[in-house]
Amino acid sequence: MYDIIIIGSGAGGATMAYKLAESGKKILIIERGDYVPVEKENWDSVEVFQKNRYTTTEMWLDKNNKEFRPGMHYNVGGNTKFYGAALFRLREEDFKEVKHFGGTSPAWPIQYEDLKSYYLEAEKLYHVHGKRGSDPTEPFDAEPYPESPLPHEPRIQEVFDELTNYGLHPFELPVGVNFKPHQTANAPYTLDRFDGFPDAAERKGDAHLSVLTKALEYPNVELITNTKVFKLNTDNSGTKISEVVVDQDGEIKTLTADLIILSAGAINSAALLLQSANEKFPNGLANSSDQVGRNYMFHQNTAMVALYTEKNPSKFGKTFGINDFYHANRGYEFPLGHIQILGKSDEHQIKADSPVPAPGFTFELMAEHAVDFWLTSEDLPDPENRITVENGQIKLSYTPNNQKGHELLKDELSNKEAQTKLVEKMLGDVKLN
Repeated sequence: MYDIIIIGSGAGGATMAYKLAESGKKILIIERGDYVPVEKENWDSVEVFQKNRYTTTEMWLDKNNKEFRPGMHYNVGGNTKFYGAALFRLREEDFKEVKHFGGTSPAWPIQYEDLKSYYLEAEKLYHVHGKRGSDPTEPFDAEPYPESPLPHEPRIQEVFDELTNYGLHPFELPVGVNFKPHQTANAPYTLDRFDGFPDAAERKGDAHLSVLTKALEYPNVELITNTKVFKLNTDNSGTKISEVVVDQDGEIKTLTADLIILSAGAINSAALLLQSANEKFPNGLANSSDQVGRNYMFHQNTAMVALYTEKNPSKFGKTFGINDFYHANRGYEFPLGHIQILGKSDEHQIKADSPVPAPGFTFELMAEHAVDFWLTSEDLPDPENRITVENGQIKLSYTPNNQKGHELLKDELSNKEAQTKLVEKMLGDVKLN
């Protein structure tokens, strides 16, 4: 019997565990995976991007009932072990109704001010580096970022200056990095393998290192791994979840708590509620509205490599972003999206996403000259974009929408770079798998 059970040890679950740890309540965190091993393969592009060493082997169904392997990471810390740790606050306008090329994004039931203090607290926990005011779309906050902005390497500074000269407003990217994980004797550390890699040096501001390890220092907090929750049971009244049914290394167990916190990610949380259907709730738990699993949003995402005549010897390029097109401005009636620079790619990463090199290039030569960008635009809630569970298997039915804005965003970056780069190589729109 526990006071609180938290399902999932990713960004939400781990941060919640840390926040509740000092309450003295008996807390159990359930993680379906294990710790990501610290090994040389952590920074091996072939292992990570071509062999998918750390992604699940679980198979899902798409809208056409075709199986695919999702890019999900089931491990302590969740997907934050592999993210790029660009940690933004939502903008004040994001909470309001926003019109897009493809339709309208509805207003939230809360406002930015409701979350402002929590954003600041999270930035401190996750060691966010940044510069207040450098992003013209950023909400005002008199308190600076907890850490100073990451410096641009020389080649990245040149690109930053070029984009500024074109009339854009690149800004220092807010990135979570803890350069001093120990109280004393911290060796100098050079950022390198980051986007998509687990950080063997344990400097990345992920949920495992930033908050979960601190939560587990409390004697009342416990973590169990390799334990998959497959059903939630309600009490006799049907108004409260009282039991968590798990499979722990092949053994079925039922765990109880006064409070159950479901934090297994957007897809798996919805799937668990749906597959917990019972006689009283035949359509799944918390689903009298039939909205659980619906309105799934993925964003429009594109990785773009700009190939310059100049070489790019940078080890870590992820230090600036561009939000000039985040709102409806610069001649556009509707928003286009956000651009940020990525960590430096190598030939194996490029090859994993682009089977054919740019004309006149090898993959190795592309990597030497590449500057890598990530472009993301909003998609819109659609009730037919949804998660369902069929015979115990997750089905993700998704059709992209609001694509015009993203196409225009790609055109904008291409045009701005056209005067200085040798050739552009679009790695392609990022898919669910």
